[in-house]
Amino acid sequence: MLKLHRHSLMAAAFAVIACLLLYSSAGEAKPFDAWRWMDIIAEGGMAAMAGLWFLMTLSSRPRGLVTRLLAGGLASIMLGSWADCLDEFFRIDKAATWDNWLEALVPFGMLILTAGIYYWRHEQFMLNDHLAKRERLFRQHRGFDRVTQLADAAYLRRQIRLERDRVASAQCALVLLDIDGFHRINREHGAREGDRVLQAVGHMLLLNLRNEDLLCRYAGDRFALLLPGMGDADARAVAQHLCSMVAMMRHHGPRGPLPVTLRFATEAAQGDAEGLLSRLSAAIDGTGQALAPVPRAP
Repeated sequence: MLKLHRHSLMAAAFAVIACLLLYSSAGEAKPFDAWRWMDIIAEGGMAAMAGLWFLMTLSSRPRGLVTRLLAGGLASIMLGSWADCLDEFFRIDKAATWDNWLEALVPFGMLILTAGIYYWRHEQFMLNDHLAKRERLFRQHRGFDRVTQLADAAYLRRQIRLERDRVASAQCALVLLDIDGFHRINREHGAREGDRVLQAVGHMLLLNLRNEDLLCRYAGDRFALLLPGMGDADARAVAQHLCSMVAMMRHHGPRGPLPVTLRFATEAAQGDAEGLLSRLSAAIDGTGQALAPVPRAP
């Protein structure tokens, strides 16, 4: 992961060295007996810890706004503390103000770090919501589909039966979603790229579902969505929204963006699970509700 941030690492290393050279050339070295060890340990320790946190942040996160804010704030704190520490070794002319500006990087870095933590908090809320939508699967300790990490068809069938038996009068809908032309993606770009498309579609669907909804990979390029407490009309609206979100998604393949669209079929989750899934599969193959591709933003 650090390779992604080599420019930031080089800039930070250059700034540390430049700061040392600046103090050594512009200042007068203090005698050994004038060193204040408590200040050196405190300020140098703060610089070292901020530098360590800076490296840990870059080694564990991809590039992006949150990473830039977190790393930038920590780097500023590191440099400000480093300048404060160097002030214990070199005597700077009282008329000079640049050393005070360097030391002011500490509170400035704290402001940047606070902004990074704020956006990181929102990012965590989104991730937690994303993971909560898998909780139903985690709680049951069932196996995951190897590619998408979603539940498989066997688990879906069990959940359909459980929803049917839980409250006989309660509404529940099942939606089957199919990726248009998925065989062409596999043929033209390879199975690995096809797996990446499945993963991207699965993530996009999860982000647009309620926590109580269950998303499974039914078979091949098909996803099944169980919607407790929802009637057929509402299920169709949800399915159309999901298709729109996937159509607007930009999936970048090895040769550029790949358009991905879905078609769907819905039915009330009543009766035998096998018969229900067979009817929906037949509707997808024949007269399933198709959605035209949504125009992409330029």
